[in-house]
Amino acid sequence: MNPTFNVLSRTLLLLAPFIWGVFMSAVPDNPPNAPKSDDPSVVKTRVEPLVPTFLGNRQRNFYGQNPPDQLNVAWRKYLGKGKTVISRKIGEKEWKGAGWTGQPLLVREDSTMYVIQGAYDHHLRKIRARDGQTVWKYKFDDVVKGTGTLWHQPGYQEPENRLVILQGSRLGIDNYLDSDYIPSFRAISYFTGKELWRMNVGLTRSYSRDVDGSALMLRDTAYLGLENSRFTVFNPDYRQATRRQGMLQPEIYHQRLLYEPADVRKHDNNVVTESSPALLNGRIYVTSGSGHVYGYDLKTNQLEWDFYIGSDMDGSAVVTSDSCLLVSVEKQYISGRGGVFKLDPSRKPENAVVWYYPVPDAKLASWKGGVIGSVGVNHQYAIAGQDKLAAFVDIDGSLHVVNPRKTKPRQTVLGPDSTQHYPTPRVVFQKDVGPSISTPVFFEDKLLVASYDGLFLFGYDRHHHFVLRDHFPAPFEATPVAYDNKIYIASRNGYLYCFSD
Repeated sequence: MNPTFNVLSRTLLLLAPFIWGVFMSAVPDNPPNAPKSDDPSVVKTRVEPLVPTFLGNRQRNFYGQNPPDQLNVAWRKYLGKGKTVISRKIGEKEWKGAGWTGQPLLVREDSTMYVIQGAYDHHLRKIRARDGQTVWKYKFDDVVKGTGTLWHQPGYQEPENRLVILQGSRLGIDNYLDSDYIPSFRAISYFTGKELWRMNVGLTRSYSRDVDGSALMLRDTAYLGLENSRFTVFNPDYRQATRRQGMLQPEIYHQRLLYEPADVRKHDNNVVTESSPALLNGRIYVTSGSGHVYGYDLKTNQLEWDFYIGSDMDGSAVVTSDSCLLVSVEKQYISGRGGVFKLDPSRKPENAVVWYYPVPDAKLASWKGGVIGSVGVNHQYAIAGQDKLAAFVDIDGSLHVVNPRKTKPRQTVLGPDSTQHYPTPRVVFQKDVGPSISTPVFFEDKLLVASYDGLFLFGYDRHHHFVLRDHFPAPFEATPVAYDNKIYIASRNGYLYCFSD
């Protein structure tokens, strides 16, 4: 996939930062030449979503293509800061930049690429990728944490609404858990930045009404686990929305609870669903903080598969090339260690474990250990003769790269319950990169890892030789994305960065 640049292209890439005049400097948030949201010129004749959802696709295993060989700052943009209420007891906190999961979405209009980025200043932005200029901003009622999803309808009668962003936020700084209306999930026109509808995230026995997950789109139907732990199947088309509770809300087909009554007691109401659903063989799989990995059957519209772990789980289930799931496990509500499961959902849940990889316990903030972010895989990028690989970072700060198809002979490990023993995969590389809740992302010969200690760019070959090519020091929680020799990632220091050669 790596394109070959001619001499002119290379010269332009080298001179671009100086031409733009923004090398290592902040880009203004409201540039004078940015098109207005009601300007018809913002509606292009051809639009192509490049990275339309968290981890790129319905299997959660695509991260863009062609990252640069170095981490030189082409531009950086200050995203600002905003207040959020942690709880009635703790009160307000002020957060800067963007964090979990915070992966940018990428769209190409004709020959121009744009970035969609949510931030802690309560805004969602459309940003021109070549120089960081803001096209429009939409304001939510609270910080925007999760990654959105793009819904593309090429045949839509209204060209300004043929590409829609489905985006969540925290519950609202003026709201509480028991407030009547929490519209923390919304649809925004990609071209104009105007709101199309908002969804009321209802009160359940979960202690959250935020939305962090990214919806999964199948044609004209969306699937998403809200943080109230209702798996929600809905129609994103605003033309079918109706006014309810004083808001234009989307048509909801049905909802399924992602917890059992016993889970609420065991987890003291922490049955939050923060993950993004993944599609595999007629089922949609979603992990829940209630301790379950659920499989929603698209034929019966029911939760037909349930693998119980018992721990909190924030990361999304990731689909492998051999039709299995990689699931990260936090150290919480379990006697054993957190880590990563490989599950075969074609089997019954009690026989689904292929292997388990435990990681050391470690204390960081409110976490006690395990793996918070999702698992990254190279299955979309592996060339002929190259092994399939999986990577994740634990709270202790170690990057683990394993071969998900090979286990250690005659060796087992204790599972999260400290009772059952499971096979464990072969380790091909380990490196201290600092604590992380981000997802490592692979490319053909590169691995990008973001942590609180910075952004790490590794090169690797088919013999599993990993070499650190570059490092950029800044606190990161978000997951990066790459395209056309550029890397985009937001930091907790307040900035959105674009890195290039």
